[in-house]
Amino acid sequence: MEKTRDTSATERTDSDLPTTTIFGLLANHRRQLALQYLTSKVGAVPLSELANQIALREGEHTKERCERICTGLVHVHLPKLADAGIVRYDPNRETIELQETADQLAPFLELAEPTDSL
Repeated sequence: MEKTRDTSATERTDSDLPTTTIFGLLANHRRQLALQYLTSKVGAVPLSELANQIALREGEHTKERCERICTGLVHVHLPKLADAGIVRYDPNRETIELQETADQLAPFLELAEPTDSL
């Protein structure tokens, strides 16, 4: 007799992100910081604003640091987030906008937030 597996509890729609993708996106601290900031904003955010906020959270807010963060965002982090459908990055306007798909990351992102009580 063949065993069948009940997949009703684990069925995904096409818009659902696999758990491994979610963990991969949140595995990088800078992506976590970017997503935490973007979830607190409505609409598109300028790239320079996002880089400034990340630099502030990382505790080293200098012009050079912000430029390095911008470079990393443009070449590494934003493409990963855009490919997963989490953000829309407009390179001409240099703006980032969170997409509805990002809601799937919210519970995991909350767990990743540092607590000040430690």
